[in-house]
Formats: sequence, structure tokens, C-alpha cells
Amino acid sequence: MGCYDCCIRCIGAVPYPSLVATLLCYAGMALFCGCGHEALTQTEVLVETYFARNVQDYVVMASFIKYFQYVIYGLASFFFLYGILLLAEGFYATSAVKQTFGEFRSTQCGRCLSLTFIIVTYILAFIWLAVFAFTAIPVLFLFNMEQTCHDINILAETTPSINQHSWICMDARQYGLLPWNAMPGKSCGMTLASICKTSEFHHTYDLYVAAFAGAGITLLALFLYLAATAYNYAVLRFLGRKGIR
Repeated sequence: MGCYDCCIRCIGAVPYPSLVATLLCYAGMALFCGCGHEALTQTEVLVETYFARNVQDYVVMASFIKYFQYVIYGLASFFFLYGILLLAEGFYATSAVKQTFGEFRSTQCGRCLSLTFIIVTYILAFIWLAVFAFTAIPVLFLFNMEQTCHDINILAETTPSINQHSWICMDARQYGLLPWNAMPGKSCGMTLASICKTSEFHHTYDLYVAAFAGAGITLLALFLYLAATAYNYAVLRFLGRKGIR
């Protein structure tokens, strides 16, 4: 067998759906964990500076941010290991392995392992769907804040009276960032417009958008994993019925 034929057979043995899903999973988790970690830190600074005067008003949010940042570390480690396991399972179950290495044994343990990956991946996809929806909340808040600032700037240019736009506000309490008794808890008028012009606001907004995109990419990777593991399980069951054990 020549070198070319050997390379072709090795390339044919690669489980491409699992490989693509692994790359998407790593890229999505890198965006979600890296940008999400920094965005949480910037959020605490924004709320502390512009929406709350008393430390007790945002102590719960600060504690949540601190613990969730530790959760991010755990998520990065878990998905790194889980991606390797699913990729290894893809190499094991692909039909190209049989063509490359000759005899292929579909054991009961192998089929049980593939079924376990299907169940675990399905549960992870369901949980990550909730994480994806949760990640949209800060993006929605900052998007509405940017649009509100845009409306304030238009009113400021067209109406000379400051009372025309001083009633336009963004209330962080409505989004659960602060308790209802927090003071002031909201920012209005030109004060709000000045916040939107700060580099901290734009930096935080971009980070949350990137984290949201990373969560979506990871969710797509989990769906691809689910399809790949379901196919691998079907292949193993088919080989088992054919008597290849």
C-alpha cells in the first residue's frame, strides 16, 4: 500500500460530523466563557457606578457574578473533556474504522456507551437551551438601553426643553439586576445618554453579544453531537443484528 492510499484511508476514517461538532463546541465555549467572564465583571462596574448608591443594593448581584464566574471555569473544563470523549466515540463507531482496520467488533458495551452519550447529550442540549435563553437577557437590556439613548439624543436635538426627554429611563430593577428597593435603580434623560457614550458600555455590550453568539454556537454543536451519536448508535445496532459482535 502506497503512502497516498494510506492517507486516503486515514482521512476516510475521520468522523467528520463529530469533528465539526467538536470544533464548534470549542469555539463556542471559548467565546461564551472568555467574553462572558469579562462581561460579568464589566456589568458589576456599570451597575455599581450608575444604577446603585448603596453597596447592599447590589451585593446579591455581585455574589452571583462571583460564583457564576467559577461556574464558567467548570463549564470550560467539562466541555473540553466531553468533546474529546464524543470525538473518540465517533472514531470508534464510524464505519470507516472497519474498512481501515479490518475486523470491527460491535460489543454490547459499545452500544450501551453510545446510548449513554445520546442521553447525556440530549440532557446537556436541553440545559444549554436554558443557558442560551438566559444569556439573551443582558443583551436585551443593553440593546434596549442603546435604543433608549438613541431616542434621547434625537429628542435633545429636536426639542430645546430638557423636560421633553428627562422622563425616558432605563430601570435595572425590571431586569432583575437589582432589588426593587434599590436606589436609584434607574437612569434617566441625559444622564442615561452619557452612560451610552462611555467605552465601558460599548465594551460590555460587545462582550455580551459575543458570549450570546458563543452560547448559540455551543448549542448548535450539541445538536450536531446528538445527530452524530444517534447515527453511531444506529450503526452499532445494525452491526449487532448482522452478527458482528
